[in-house]
Amino acid sequence: MAVRVGAFALVELQKLRYDRTELFTRLIQPALWLLIFGQTFSRLHVVNTGGVPYLTFLAPGIIAQSALFISIFYGIQIIWDRDAGILAKLMVTPTPASALVTGKAFAAGVRSVAQVVGVVVLAYLMGISMTANPLRILAAMAIVVLGAAFFACLSMTLAGLVRKRDRLMGIGQAITMPLFFASNALYPVDIMPGWLRALSTINPLSYEVNALRGLLIGTPTNWVVDVTVLIVAAVLGIAASSALLRRLVR
Repeated sequence: MAVRVGAFALVELQKLRYDRTELFTRLIQPALWLLIFGQTFSRLHVVNTGGVPYLTFLAPGIIAQSALFISIFYGIQIIWDRDAGILAKLMVTPTPASALVTGKAFAAGVRSVAQVVGVVVLAYLMGISMTANPLRILAAMAIVVLGAAFFACLSMTLAGLVRKRDRLMGIGQAITMPLFFASNALYPVDIMPGWLRALSTINPLSYEVNALRGLLIGTPTNWVVDVTVLIVAAVLGIAASSALLRRLVR
C-alpha cells in the first residue's frame, strides 16, 4: 500500500518538471500578505497578539493560508484526469482508490512545503524573528503536508459530488476565504466574537496554524491536540474522497 501511495505521489510531483515556475509564482501571494497587509496592520496596533509582534504572529498563518489556497483546488486536477480518460484506467487496476487519493493528497502537501521555506527566508529578510532550527522547520513542513492533505481531500470529495470543473471552482472560491477568516491565521482566538470562535474550534486550519506558531515562533500550543486533529482530519478526508472517487468516473 505504501509503495503504491508513493508511486502516485511521485507521478503528481513529476508534473512540476514541466512548470518549475510554479514554485516561485506560489510565493508571490504570501510575500504580498507579509509585505503589505502585515506591515500595515503592525503599524496600526489594532490586533492584540499578546506581546508577539504582529508580523511574527502573522507569518505562520500565511504559510497555512498559502497551503490552503494550493490544495483547495486540487480536485480540479482529478476532474481533468477523468476527462482525459486517465482516471478510468487507474480505477480498473488492482490498486485501491484510497492509495490514489492518498498519493494525490500528500503530493499536494509536498507542493506546499515550498511556502514554509519561502516565508521563513522572507521573514529573515524582513527582520521577523523566526526559528533557524532545521528540525523545527522540517517539523513545520510535516504539519503543512498534513494540513494540505486534508484540504486536498476536501477538494477531491467535492469533485466527487459536483463532478464539474466550473462548479468545483465556484465552490472552492466560496469556501476558501471563510475557512481562512474563520481561523486564527490573522488574529488570536481570544479577540473573536463567540460565533467565530466556535467556527474556529472546528476548523482544521486553526490547529495547523497553532502547530506552526509553536514550531516557528515558539508560542505555547497543545501539540497532542493539534497533531491529532490534523491526522484525524486527513484520514477522514481520504476515506470520504475515496468513497466518492468511483462516482466521478461513472
